[in-house]
Order: sequence, then C-alpha cells, then structure tokens
Amino acid sequence: MIGVAALWISVLLLGGGVALDRVLTDAITRNFDDGLNYVLTAMIASAEIGPDGEVLFNRPLADQRFLEPNSGLYYQISAKEHEDWRSRSLWDRALKVPDGHADQNFHTYDSKQFPGEDLRIMERTVILPGSNTRWMFMVAAAREGLDRQIHTLRSTLFQSFALLALGLIVLTTFQTIYGLRPLRRVRHEIVRMRGGEKNRVTEPMPAEVLPMVEELNALLAHNERQAEEARTHAGNLAHALKTPLTVIMNAATAQSPDLGDTVIREATTMRRQVDHHLARARAVGRRGAAQSRAEVWTSLQAVERAVQRLYPEARIDMSGDKLVAVRVERQDLDEMLGNLIENAAKYGGGSVFATVEKKESMVEILVEDDGAGIPEADRIRIFDRGVRLDSGKPGTGLGLAIVRDVAEIYGGSVAMEESDDLGGLLVRLRLPMA
Repeated sequence: MIGVAALWISVLLLGGGVALDRVLTDAITRNFDDGLNYVLTAMIASAEIGPDGEVLFNRPLADQRFLEPNSGLYYQISAKEHEDWRSRSLWDRALKVPDGHADQNFHTYDSKQFPGEDLRIMERTVILPGSNTRWMFMVAAAREGLDRQIHTLRSTLFQSFALLALGLIVLTTFQTIYGLRPLRRVRHEIVRMRGGEKNRVTEPMPAEVLPMVEELNALLAHNERQAEEARTHAGNLAHALKTPLTVIMNAATAQSPDLGDTVIREATTMRRQVDHHLARARAVGRRGAAQSRAEVWTSLQAVERAVQRLYPEARIDMSGDKLVAVRVERQDLDEMLGNLIENAAKYGGGSVFATVEKKESMVEILVEDDGAGIPEADRIRIFDRGVRLDSGKPGTGLGLAIVRDVAEIYGGSVAMEESDDLGGLLVRLRLPMA
C-alpha cells in the first residue's frame, strides 16, 4: 500500500510539476519577449529616413546598454544595398539577417550565432515613410538572464515538489501503519487464543474491523460446535459398539455353541451403528459449505427412478414447485428423500405422492402413502435408531433416524402426520430454502 501510494504520488507530482514548469517558463519567456517588443517598437517609432536615404533615429534610445560593448543588448537595422546600422554594443560583430525572410509582424527566435552567448532575437520588416526600402529591424538580448530565471524557477519547483512528495509519502506511511494497527491487534489476539489464554477476540476494535472480528468469533464458535459434535458422535459410537463387542467377547470366552449366530447378530447391530454415525459425520462435514445448494425437483426425479426399479408395482406421483432449491448438499438431499420415498413404497399400499411447497424461508416436502400409517404414539419413537414397527420386511431401522439427524444438521426438521388424501402416513420434511 505504501509503495503504490508513493508511486502514484510521484507520478501525479511529476506530471503536475512538468505542466507547471511549462506554464511558468512560457510566462517568463513571454515577459522577456515583451521587453524586446517594447524596445523594437521604440526603435521603429523613432526611426526615419535621412537626407542621404539612410535610416536614423530622431531621438536616442533610452537603454544605455546599447552604448556598452558586449553588454548583452543589441540592435541592428539592415536593408539590401544599404550598410547595416548597428548598436555600439555589437562592437565589431553583426547580427545575421535571414535570407529571403520578411516579417510584417514581430518574429522571435533563439540564436547561437555568437560563440559563448546565446541570443533571443526579435525582428520585423518595416517600410518607413519616404522610402520604398524594406528595412529589417532587429533587437537581440543575451538569454543568460532568461535562462537564470528559468533555472531558479525549476530548482524551486523541484525542491518544493520533492518536499511535498516526501511529506505525502510520510503521511501515507503513518496513515497506513495506523490504519492497519487494528489488524495487528487481531493477530495478537489470535496468538493468545492459540496459546490457550482465551477463546475469543474480546478486545474492543474500530468499527471498520469489528465485522471481521464478529465473523471470526462466529467461526470459532462454529468450529467449537463441530468439534463438540464430533466428540459426541465418537462417544456415542464407542458406547454403541461397546455392548455388542462385550457380548461377542463373552460368547467367545465361554465357547458358546451359538457363537457364529451371536457374531452375525451383533456385527449387524454394529454395522447399523457405524452406518448411522457415518451419515451424520458426512452431513456435519458438508454443512459448513456456503455453496450448498440442491434442486429439489431434480433430486425427486432421481429418487423416483431408483425406487421405481426396486418396487415396480408402486405408483409414485409428484407435484408442486419445480424450480425451488434448498441449502443442502445434493447427496444428503438424495439420501433423505430416498429413505422417505422408499419407506412409503415399501410399507404403503402401492401409491406414493410427493409434494413440494414453499413456506416463507423454508421448503416443505410432503411424502404420503396409502398404507396403514403409524399410530400417533409411535410417531416419535420411530425416529430412534434401530426401531422398526414391521420386522417382516428387510431393513436396518436407521432410515428415519438418518433423515431426522441430517435434516436437523442443516437447520430443518421432519415430522409425521396422517394423510388426508391417501389415508396413510404423511411425512413432512422441512429444509431451508437456498
């Protein structure tokens, strides 16, 4: 930031200095030329033709430098077939008259015709009364004084703009250091949190940094919740596996004759527990993704095709909003809808109806069937892990438990009701709208 600011300040001041130098240099040069113009005008006004046809002044010029040799101010009047009339200051030198050049207006230019002395020359061609001759009036002045003024101007400009640039860069440096000071304070707070001294950024911060600090604290709280959930899941899984493992160990130690059946039964229980906790772990890991988004209708169509192949005798109909999306990973949405629709096709009477509706910031997905339904007293218990009301059909008893846990992880919910249209069970799945 400081480097970019210093570069930009330098570019701006350099451009401004060059522009100002040109303006002031032109102004000083014009002022210098105005002095030459005044002298040349006075020469022309006082010039007349003498009896011998030569030009002369009817009054002497006021500037005494014309009388001092090599004084730096000179004049010369020239014409064809006439001898040049030069100021005494020229001594034995003469100004060069441009060949074939005649100016009715004042013409100014620089010349290096005198060694070691640069000149600024102004000339004009004039026809005096009483003569048809074109007289070239020329006045020249050494550029030393003009160049000295320009040098002084440029030196002053350079020093002033350099001091201004230095002051602005120093100001920018202090402003940047002071402006970024709160970020250094945040860094120190993070170092203290990493060292275990605190678990949040509690130091007061300026309004510009406060939103970032609040988001950082929210992220820390989110990570803590995820870590706590991970510890809880690990503890639950360990507790769930402990009992089946104990049963297997006891049966193996006692050399029980039904050891094989015991191992198969308890291994099936452990597998259900592992599948359930893996599903929860996947959902928790994907919940934090800000880009989580799934089209409900697309997921319903995919699930419908898969369930239809498993239960070809079941009829699955769908209706509702086809454009709505939920803030859920597609894989988790497929798993929830798959469990609900498969249960409806498996335990229902053959008809399944899915409806998609928008309710404020939530999306409701209703799955109905024409089966026997579930008694109201069992509608909460059925969501527990391993609970099955119909053990005559294959399954693990984890489907609805996974639906409930994954929905709650994403901020949704699932509930059971009685279907008014089909007479069976109605499952209401609510998920946050994307």
